[in-house]
Amino acid sequence: MIVGIERADDAGVYKISDEVALIQTIDFFTPIVDDPYWFGQIAAANALSDVYAMGGRPLTAMNVVCFPIKEMPLTILQEILRGGLDKIKEAEAVLVGGHSVEDPELKYGLSVTGIVHPERVIRNQGARPGDRLVLSKPLGTGIINTAIKGGLAGEGTIGKVIKTMATLNREASEVMQQVGVNACTDVTGFGLLGHLCEMVEGSDVGVTIYASRVPYFPEAEEFAKMGLVPGGTYRNREFREQMVNLHPEIPPWLVDILFDAQTSGGLLISVPDERAEELLAKLRERGVKAVLIGEVTQEHRGEIEVRP
Repeated sequence: MIVGIERADDAGVYKISDEVALIQTIDFFTPIVDDPYWFGQIAAANALSDVYAMGGRPLTAMNVVCFPIKEMPLTILQEILRGGLDKIKEAEAVLVGGHSVEDPELKYGLSVTGIVHPERVIRNQGARPGDRLVLSKPLGTGIINTAIKGGLAGEGTIGKVIKTMATLNREASEVMQQVGVNACTDVTGFGLLGHLCEMVEGSDVGVTIYASRVPYFPEAEEFAKMGLVPGGTYRNREFREQMVNLHPEIPPWLVDILFDAQTSGGLLISVPDERAEELLAKLRERGVKAVLIGEVTQEHRGEIEVRP
């Protein structure tokens, strides 16, 4: 066992030879958009992301389905599974089956198996002083999804956010493997600051984030000011606020975005300073709008410093 349950890594990793290690992960959730096909794509992309965050390549996937068969037509499930399958094919992985149960609440996701070289596993800890922090997708999906459920988001906003959530982290993962990085995680339910806390917890390093550099959907600001913040975002803040030092000039709505519980978010990468520009340039060549948002320091060890 290379990576187990001892730390909050994105997936488990088991060495089976000197050249190959298996990556295993599972993730599923309730619908966050109305369109079943897009829900399937988003849920699949979200599950596949854990393999990419570990520096691996997905090989096989199994559907995980909870479905209210007496309340919903099977055509909805068919569209969800079609969306998931299309995303699995895009990842060049293979669907090998799955399991379904009758449940009053619809849920869908994947169990994914991938591979990685045992000596090239990228964990969420391992950041070193002087590293630069790069984020590959904008924040705010949790807040905007709350607005979507409330019928307050426009079609343009919905389309933009859905496309981002359904985008694989494959390109970002391949580039970071080429360049060489020290740590990585994908930004999902614990939000940017929550996942940063996981990266430094119990370590000898701290992190400084510049809030003005962090990318987010502009609509998230409007909705956050309206109080359209999911419960998970509040829980993230309550759980991790003792590790986060917030500059007083940072407005409350931006704090909400920094803690916002994401769905199928981007990769958060800790890269040596001398390789940061190369990483950014190659990511942008591949169409990934990555942004440098902060750095790893020897100061405030085990904590996050958030500056304007």
